[in-house]
Amino acid sequence: MKSTLLAWFTFLLFAFVLSVPSIEASTEPVLDIQGEELKAGTEYIISSIFWGAGGGDVSATNKTCPDDVIQYSLDLLQGLPVTFSPASSEDDVIRVSTDLNIKFSIKKACDRSSVWKIQKSSNSEVQWLVTTGGEEGNPGCDTFTNWFKIEKGAGILGYKLVYCPEDICPSVGLCRDVGIYFESNRGRILSLSDKLSPFLVLFKKVGPLSSSI
Repeated sequence: MKSTLLAWFTFLLFAFVLSVPSIEASTEPVLDIQGEELKAGTEYIISSIFWGAGGGDVSATNKTCPDDVIQYSLDLLQGLPVTFSPASSEDDVIRVSTDLNIKFSIKKACDRSSVWKIQKSSNSEVQWLVTTGGEEGNPGCDTFTNWFKIEKGAGILGYKLVYCPEDICPSVGLCRDVGIYFESNRGRILSLSDKLSPFLVLFKKVGPLSSSI
């Protein structure tokens, strides 16, 4: 009897030890370019991990009152700062695979919400565009268009933005990497499509010399 109990206890202990890495992986914090954890409510610039032709910060078609979410085509232009708000307010650290709102940080009053959301596209090349006008908080099927995730990029290549609200509203059934689609009259628009490669990004904390619009 004692040997049976000992074997069972050993099995439970072994199973617990094996489960620890997966728990840690699922709660891994997202890091900025300084190696510091991203924090909810703190302003960051989202930028491409590439320079040159593929480089440029994330901004909006109207920085004063943001509309569509775009990527600048020039490295020299500073993007529009954003803040992150996780669906669970118990933790102020932004973690990989966590559902969160992304919101442009603007100082001036604007009739349109600066919270990111996806919107059905009329373009046959892409299914959805990333735009603004979303609702912050209130996770559920009524707000399923407003939730994004940050995931690790392939290998060591930074992070990627993902739309996949499976924990917010399982019935949606839509999971896509956020990519970049170019339109001649609108520029590089953040979009969802099976045809687009993931937009690989890094995060730069906004310093005291930087300011939002």
